[in-house]
Parts: sequence; structure tokens; C-alpha cells
Amino acid sequence: MAKKQLSEKKESRIKVLIREYLMDEGLMRGNVKDPKLDFGFNFIFPGGVDPKGRQIGRNFTIIKPKNKDFIEIRCGTTISPEHIEKLGDKKKHFFAQLQKYLLSKSFFFQLDVKNNRYGIIDNIFLKKDGTISKNRFYKTIRKIFTSTIYSIVLLKEFCEDIIDLDEWEFK
Repeated sequence: MAKKQLSEKKESRIKVLIREYLMDEGLMRGNVKDPKLDFGFNFIFPGGVDPKGRQIGRNFTIIKPKNKDFIEIRCGTTISPEHIEKLGDKKKHFFAQLQKYLLSKSFFFQLDVKNNRYGIIDNIFLKKDGTISKNRFYKTIRKIFTSTIYSIVLLKEFCEDIIDLDEWEFK
């Protein structure tokens, strides 16, 4: 019984801490409700808008599965129909190159080639006191963000025929 209460206290502590980290930077957008989770939040990174008033950040989700000692941070991307059309028969090549890149960066990922989307995922394991540092939290988010931006640049290169497919090795 005491162990369960301690576990709930740690989980509650990390939830409060993550919420504070997101609120401090003005990034929080909402909660994720799922019975399999201790908690989940949707947020934008980075915050801010461009001169036309459009959000410059990407949508992220952070979750803490029940009975686990880590949080999972993810950023999903759906490729637009216009880009899919431009990719044409290079779509599988794009996803193959994206997969290689994500593997080289030691990310977890989900590739859904059929539905033209993918997600970049990383986990942070909690310290013994049930917390993580703000620095570690934001370094992980920046790492996912920059890799998401890289994937978009790669997609644009494939769509604009900047990449010579003969130079890439596909199997």
C-alpha cells in the first residue's frame, strides 16, 4: 500500500512539473484523456507567430503511460495531398530515407506510408525522485523539433527534384 501511494505521489509530481514547464513558456494547448495514461498534454513548440499571425511551432504530445517510469514526447506530421502528388513514385524512397535518418538519430518513430504520415518519438526516463530537469525536457523537445524540420526539408527536396535518386542507395 505504501509503495502504491509513493508511486502515485511521484506520478503526480511529474505531472505538475511538466505542466509548469509548459505553462512557464506559454506552450500548453490542452490535456490528453486516456485511461491508459497517468497524464498527457498537447503543446506547441516553439511558441510564437510569424508576421502573418500564423503559429510557427509544431504540435507535440507528451504522455506518461500508467505504471511506467518514463514520459514519451512525440511530434506527428501528415504529408499534404499536394506534396504526395509531387512525390509521385518517390514516396517510398522518401520514407526509406526518413527511416534511415531517424534510426541514425536513435529515435523511436512510426511511419504510416499508406496514410502519408509519420511521428518522431523520444522517451525520457524519470530520476529516482520522479522528476526530470527542465533542461533535459527542452533538449529532447528541440531534438525532436529539429528532426521534424529536417524531415520537412527532405520532403521538399524530394518534391522539387533536388535529390538525384541515382545518388541514393535504396533497398
